[in-house]
Parts: sequence; C-alpha cells; structure tokens
Amino acid sequence: MAVSTTAFNEGRVPQRGRPRDASRDDALRQAALEVMAEVGYRALTMDAVAARARAGKATIYRRWESKLDLVIDTCTQLATQNLAAPDTGSLAGDLREFLSSFAAFLSGPIGKAAQALVGELPHEPELAAAFRETFLISQRDVLRGILDRAAERGELRADAPRGMAVEIAGAALIYRLMLTGDPLDEPFVEKVVEQVLLPLVQVS
Repeated sequence: MAVSTTAFNEGRVPQRGRPRDASRDDALRQAALEVMAEVGYRALTMDAVAARARAGKATIYRRWESKLDLVIDTCTQLATQNLAAPDTGSLAGDLREFLSSFAAFLSGPIGKAAQALVGELPHEPELAAAFRETFLISQRDVLRGILDRAAERGELRADAPRGMAVEIAGAALIYRLMLTGDPLDEPFVEKVVEQVLLPLVQVS
C-alpha cells in the first residue's frame, strides 16, 4: 500500500508496524501541556512536543493525526482524571470538595496551559467546539450531578436555578485564574460555596 502524499509531507507514518506503546501517551500529553503553556495553542507544533518528550514525531502521529486531536485528547484525559464526582452526603460538602479539587487542578502546572488554551478559543472555532464537548461538559456534568443528588436528598429549593449555579461555580474560578490572578485558595472556595452557591439553591 502506498503512503499518501499528504501523510508523507506532514511527516506521518502509516498505521502499521510495531504495536503502539500506551505507556508513552501520558508523557506525550504532558509534553503538549508544557509546550502549550509556554507558547500557546497557535504556536504549538508536533515537532516541539516530540522534542520535549524526547520522542520521534512518528510516535506522536501514530496516536494523533494533528495537534488539534492531541489537544482535544489531552483535555478529555484531564477531565477524566481530575474532575471526579464527590459524594460526601451533603450539598455543601460536595461543592467544597469538588471546587477545592478543581481549584488545585487549575492552580497547578496545568493552569498556564489552560489559560493559553482558553485564550485561543474565540479564534479557533473547531478547538472551541471540541473543548466545550470534552472538558467543559465534564465539569458541568459533575456539578449537575452534585445538584441532582442534593435535590434527591431534599436539600434544593424547587425553584433552584441549577443551570445558573453550575455556570457561576465554574466562572468564579476561571475569572480568578484568567483575569485577576488572585489565588484559588480554600478561603476563596469557602466564600463561593457559603456566600454564593448555597444561598442560591439550598432550602432555607
């Protein structure tokens, strides 16, 4: 079978040969995050990711056909690994645990990459759509699950604006991360939970 001109010009290899080494996936995703944190999404290249991971470019193309595929897959994996749903038995406990873990996640090494990525979304429609369908939806689904379980326990008002609460919870953290630069620490999370979210949705 002949290799297509496009695949050759882009440095790709046909999907055959040695079996894929899945142990390299996380290292390649981490390299992509590090490079994106430094140069942004637009300047991110597969060559730079390969150099950072000390891997051949063919190794990357056996996994992802483009940098868009690589970034989307990375976002999906991050959401899966870092946006676990808590179940403490109370609305306040679940909100605190989730927002604390989300704040720590954003404040870590991934925070700079997240800023670089989010800053590109208005200019990259395909990336924006994929980001919403992976990372953003995962974050919203966890928060919606927290509110749904609270409703089953009788903790939520019948008219509680669940959609607004979900948006405010995420927006509060992203606002600090992207705009003010203030720390995403426990006192801030506590204020968001106690002074904003619980008064908005909880039964008095």
